[in-house]
Amino acid sequence: MVPARLKSLAKIAVGVGERLQAIIAVEESVVRRGMNKTGNALKAGILVIVMALAVPALAQTAASPADQPAAAASTAPAAPSAVPLAAEAPAPADAPARSVVPQSTIPHDLSPWSMFLSADILVKAVMVGLAFASLVTWTIFLAKSIELFIARRRVRTALKRIEPAASLQQAHSLLEGQKSVLADFIVVAAKEMQVSRSVLSDPAGVKERAATSFAEIARTEARGIRLGMGTLATIGATAPFVGLFGTVWGIMNSFIGISKSQTTNLAVVAPGIAEALLATAIGLVAAIPAVIIYNHFSRATRGYLDLVGRASGAVARLVSRDLDRASGAMMSRAAE
Repeated sequence: MVPARLKSLAKIAVGVGERLQAIIAVEESVVRRGMNKTGNALKAGILVIVMALAVPALAQTAASPADQPAAAASTAPAAPSAVPLAAEAPAPADAPARSVVPQSTIPHDLSPWSMFLSADILVKAVMVGLAFASLVTWTIFLAKSIELFIARRRVRTALKRIEPAASLQQAHSLLEGQKSVLADFIVVAAKEMQVSRSVLSDPAGVKERAATSFAEIARTEARGIRLGMGTLATIGATAPFVGLFGTVWGIMNSFIGISKSQTTNLAVVAPGIAEALLATAIGLVAAIPAVIIYNHFSRATRGYLDLVGRASGAVARLVSRDLDRASGAMMSRAAE
């Protein structure tokens, strides 16, 4: 290794000597032409250039041969280990930790029942309350449907029975043992006629008192037939908002879970949001039938109250006939 370095140094020295000889030859030619000053300047410049080119080469070749093998030995094994070091390089300390959600924590069954079981306790309470409200709605629907059907049939049957009656006494005998609002009207009218027997000379007063009694019976019947409709109105108006409250609470819990798990994976977020939306769905299931049933019963009760008004008018006509008969009898007795 050392003889090779010496040979290279010798070659460089020979090259430098040849350049100096060429410079000297140029200088002699310049002197011959009488340009001593210019030749000296040119000689100095060429010497500076030659030295600038030769010094780096000499410094590079004059490096210690013992250092070069050591440097080669220290750098040679580093090349194959570069890839493992890059692979094993730790992540920066300020880099956010990536959380891996285990597959066992992600629910695969998103049926309504499984979503109810995995929902928050408050959302469960909202769902149970809405389900109970829906049960109450359908219970009222069945009960009121049966009640209205029976009440309408009784009033229609009673109206048909008293059509041939010419007095309250005949009507009462035709409806004996039957329960209906028409029978109540007849009982009240007969009682008023009995109480006002001594003042039958004033038929207007008797009719007015009988009419007020009929109005009280009609109002009582209206309150009874509308019983439960306020509950339907309340359920229809508030159930969607109760379900929306459960939805807002469930979505809030879902976002809290996102912040804790530090992941926006849809498979992790979707179950909580689906559980929250289930509360709104149950609220709509409870509210929509309640509104429809309330409107249906509003029309049905108006129809039934029209029948009650017809019954009141029929009894009032019977009262008027009885009063006319009594007035005619009294006038005939007075004429005699």
